[in-house]
Amino acid sequence: MFEHQLQDLYWAETELDKFMPKIVEQVASDELRMVLEEHMKITKGQIKRLENIFGILESEVKGEKCDGMEGLIAEAEKIIDEADHGMIRDAFIIGAVQKVEHYEVASYGTLKAIATIIGEYEVASLLGETLDEEKEADLRLTEVAENLVNIEAASESGELEEEEEFEEEDEEAEDLNLEDEDELAGGTQGRSKSKTRSRK
Repeated sequence: MFEHQLQDLYWAETELDKFMPKIVEQVASDELRMVLEEHMKITKGQIKRLENIFGILESEVKGEKCDGMEGLIAEAEKIIDEADHGMIRDAFIIGAVQKVEHYEVASYGTLKAIATIIGEYEVASLLGETLDEEKEADLRLTEVAENLVNIEAASESGELEEEEEFEEEDEEAEDLNLEDEDELAGGTQGRSKSKTRSRK
């Protein structure tokens, strides 16, 4: 069972290694692109680490199809295909990638505990390294998501300020028009009075 779970993870990591470049090409945020590219490099190291673990256990290096990861990748593909390019789609992409990270955190955490129970302490240590990397990736993605929210909020605030400026300019223009009308009206009344006096 332990080796089967390792094979699931190996399949998952190798599939992610193929899929992540497609996600990176689609993001709008430079910060998100940088975080994903960094994690792509880390993923390659995680694959090598799993291969080392297979060697320690004297097991064949192979992957077994992971239904859970396949579903998560399919969900991410759907977001890329259906959502419009921009900050909102980036937020959905972050959510999809974080679901992957949470799946991996749960998987690596469980296997680390099992490796410790069965006395495979070197394997447990290697799995712990990957576990820490996945947790760090999840935190980085949360930070990027918060920054996207702040950027979007600032953008909306800027739009509101522009609208308020236009409203103020319109009000000032209306006030000037009213003043002009009052002056014209006052001038007309003055002329009327002067004509009346002249008649008298």
